[in-house]
Amino acid sequence: MERTKEKVQYLRVRNLCGLLGVILPWLALFSAGIAEHPSPEWWWSISATYYQSPALVGVLIPASIVLITYVGYDKLDNWVTTLSGIFGLGVVLFPCKVSWLDESLRVGFFQVPMDISNIIHTICAAVFFILLAYNSICLFTKSGGELTPRKQIRNKVYRICGWGMVALELLFAINVFLPTPGYITMIVEIILLHLFGISWLVKGEAIKWLNDN
Repeated sequence: MERTKEKVQYLRVRNLCGLLGVILPWLALFSAGIAEHPSPEWWWSISATYYQSPALVGVLIPASIVLITYVGYDKLDNWVTTLSGIFGLGVVLFPCKVSWLDESLRVGFFQVPMDISNIIHTICAAVFFILLAYNSICLFTKSGGELTPRKQIRNKVYRICGWGMVALELLFAINVFLPTPGYITMIVEIILLHLFGISWLVKGEAIKWLNDN
């Protein structure tokens, strides 16, 4: 009975992580969209909605805490999820820069100049998604027993989500050096968060037809 309760708790934690990842971009867009807009560029990235709405802080902080406190199967699992949560907190504590505010303005929890905060924010966001991708590709695909047909399908989903995140991270890097429309960042972030969310929802057995009977 205790093992069943423990499994249910694990599944709830995973599903909570996945759900928070999926709803974050839409909640941030909606919440920021009904606020006053100091610039037409407010919707160019989810990070920029930090200055418009509490949604980013309200969703990413709980998700990061869940990741930090998540107990995995082994030490590597624990380290990856804990570090993911720490860097997720870094994304919130060190906001990005925006065009409608002066770069020397002090922002975030530690009140550092915006241009410095942006550098830390970018590094934290990059490492956050790289760790989530690694988790999906290398840890979620592990199996302690026989690889059932549905487990093989789940592993394909994990790898698609993980490698998708890696590919989008590379696109982010390329986007820095190419004159692309500003809203491309928002599109990439939405897809990244959905890949993360889907991976965790599958791991949490929220998609019933992928589960072993």
